[in-house]
Amino acid sequence: MLRRSGFAGIFSGTITWKPRLKKGPAAASTTILFFVIFIILTLAHKYSLVRIDTSIFSAYNSRNLTKRISEKHEKPTKKLEIPLNCSVRNQTQSCPTNYPTSFSPNDLDPSSRPVCPDYFRWIHEDLRPWKANGITRDMVEKANRTAHFRLVIVKGKAYFEKYKKSIQTRDVFTIWGILQLLRRYPGQVPDLELMFDCDDRPVIRSKNYRRENTTGPPPLFRYCGDRWTMDIVFPDWSFWGWAEINIKPWESLLKDLKEGNNRSKWMDREPYAYWKGNPSVSETRRDLLKCNLSDTQDWNARLYIQDWILESQQGYKKSDLASQCTHRYKIYIEGWAWSVSEKYILACDSTTLLVKPRYYDFFTRSLQPFHHYWPIRDEDKCRSIKFAVDWGNKHKKKAQAIGKAASGFIQEELKMEYVYDYMFHMLNEYAGLLKFEPRIPEGAVELCSEIMACSSANGLEKKFMLESLVKGPSVTSPCTMPPP
Repeated sequence: MLRRSGFAGIFSGTITWKPRLKKGPAAASTTILFFVIFIILTLAHKYSLVRIDTSIFSAYNSRNLTKRISEKHEKPTKKLEIPLNCSVRNQTQSCPTNYPTSFSPNDLDPSSRPVCPDYFRWIHEDLRPWKANGITRDMVEKANRTAHFRLVIVKGKAYFEKYKKSIQTRDVFTIWGILQLLRRYPGQVPDLELMFDCDDRPVIRSKNYRRENTTGPPPLFRYCGDRWTMDIVFPDWSFWGWAEINIKPWESLLKDLKEGNNRSKWMDREPYAYWKGNPSVSETRRDLLKCNLSDTQDWNARLYIQDWILESQQGYKKSDLASQCTHRYKIYIEGWAWSVSEKYILACDSTTLLVKPRYYDFFTRSLQPFHHYWPIRDEDKCRSIKFAVDWGNKHKKKAQAIGKAASGFIQEELKMEYVYDYMFHMLNEYAGLLKFEPRIPEGAVELCSEIMACSSANGLEKKFMLESLVKGPSVTSPCTMPPP
């Protein structure tokens, strides 16, 4: 007991103090008096007869208290799984009222959160045209000239105003993705209002807004951009599945691609450059077909035309992306604009031969030539492809390292949690620029996961929605945004 008391702390060291006894009656009296006082103080402390501030005797108690406080943590938040609350048949589906409206992560210390991948820096650049003066309602309204829909978020709820039909279900799965973001980070996405264009090519020309007296450009969200335009780049619909051609949601597909890479090692693959796609969408793809194997020439390319109508009739048996990583080299070439196939090609462990692109999506601006891909000349494709393949087959380890760097980037820095974090930071930064209070327009409808998946979707659409559903609020905070 004495060793653990504050008072006894002075004896916890290695030095033992002994009173020096003096001879004679005075010395004896002094010694007896000292031990009487010592015994009284000890008994008083033990039985709480008096209150003693023992901190003057030892720092032990203070150190022990500090340690106990630092070790006392709040109970970690458990990850909740909240299934869809679908109504019974013949009842109108409504949005649930029991889903959490606040976000309680376990990583309250900002220093414990990972820094976002480097491509997040482009959020600052994409929003730079509005940084000085902000975004007015008039600017947003002007963006509806080509927009497919308006999205409004007020108090954590999403409202949708449709202007026109998009290609296939691009708008449906884009909205679905944003609803999953709201489920992942409830109460953390601020009120906002935006316009979204689901077509391929960007339309907000920079040259039209360079004059001093010109009002700011309309803020228009879409899937890709280029150096001549100011459209705001956002993750595309296929991250939640592409129902029309049976491409799974990204989280599931990423696992399949990784397993496919393990089945087919780079050294064992066909030593040629592979491409399969639709050449009718652009002149540059039709030009690529000239590089195919012929009776007179071998450019080291093996090129195939994708017939989606035939594929759909055959159940997409030859379109399994995880089974197409069978060549050492894979070619990426743009179509009408950027192509969603880029992430699938980069994930393949094959050395990506990237025909010089015009367009970029939200993550590709961080890719580095000769590290993540081998650049191919657009105006001299055939000789450029042949040179790349010949070089790679002579320098196998270096060529293989390029493929590994690309697939590593896709697996680690483009995993689904970072896709959501990119959306989160983009929408937060965008909302901070608004100079008006978002409002729900007349005719807009409230959307939630239940309304979309339970009552509106069927077939592969419904399957992919259920597969990509965010099961409940995240227990970790979004990654930390890097500076501009």
